[in-house]
Amino acid sequence: MDQRTQSQEDFSKARNKALFNELQHFLNPEETQLLSLSDMKKMLKPTGEVYQGMQTVPVELIVGSEGRYRDFDNHFFPKNLHLKQRWENIDRAHLEDIILPPINLYELGGLYFVRDGNHRVSVAKAQGIKELDAEVVSLQSEIKLKPGSNPRQMVRQVLQYEKRVFYGETHFGDITDYWHLDFTATGQYDVIFQHLQIHKYYINQNQREEISMAEAITSWFKNVYLPVINVIRQQRILRKFKGRTPADMYVWLIKYWDELKQKFGNDYSLDVAAQSFTKEYGIGFFGRIKQKLCSYWNGNHS
Repeated sequence: MDQRTQSQEDFSKARNKALFNELQHFLNPEETQLLSLSDMKKMLKPTGEVYQGMQTVPVELIVGSEGRYRDFDNHFFPKNLHLKQRWENIDRAHLEDIILPPINLYELGGLYFVRDGNHRVSVAKAQGIKELDAEVVSLQSEIKLKPGSNPRQMVRQVLQYEKRVFYGETHFGDITDYWHLDFTATGQYDVIFQHLQIHKYYINQNQREEISMAEAITSWFKNVYLPVINVIRQQRILRKFKGRTPADMYVWLIKYWDELKQKFGNDYSLDVAAQSFTKEYGIGFFGRIKQKLCSYWNGNHS
């Protein structure tokens, strides 16, 4: 078999693996998506860039892309036919032992994302190549992700870090004796901290002496958070939001309630807002199945 024919066969095998991967995850298509650098930056919030120069990088640690994350699956197998010619050219260069230029990577959280060289990474994964030469720019973050983690595990790792920082800096657990302020989406502890600061500001408007942050946390927890959580439990809202936490619902419901009060006035009740929120955004079992099917269909026919 000549090398042109071999490269065509290699591409066909790689694309078939991508298609089979999609079929295996029919109800959870998001599990086959290559990581987007933009999404990971939003989650890890890097504080700066440091040029690291030329390095030899393990291919298994290259898990995402800056701009081509829709073209490849989470194993870097090609999803689209328009990748065929370039992919085969690079595969042929590999078969002929032609040395290609180094790829360009971002490092974030201990993992790597492609700036330039997506096809070369895809071919390397398909051919079982263990390392690639790369020019690396490191995006500085205190969070280090575990190699081999899937997106859900990465989110959990970030959430654990955010919770540890929030509880450590505010002493929230020691003050309230409540250790279950948990979220399923990142960035929400920052929202809670903003709520605490706003609550402290408004209380101090009527005080001769400024109250401490500990007093503000106690007041917010008893007079704001717990009453909202009680409404969420009384109306059994979480049944319509499978997998979400009471703290998730608190953040979403407070934001929704504020929007309604701006529209209809400050007398708009929390109970009515909760009912409206559940009706508008809550879905049951069949609704979740429909949502997954629509997501899969749109993702494969866009």
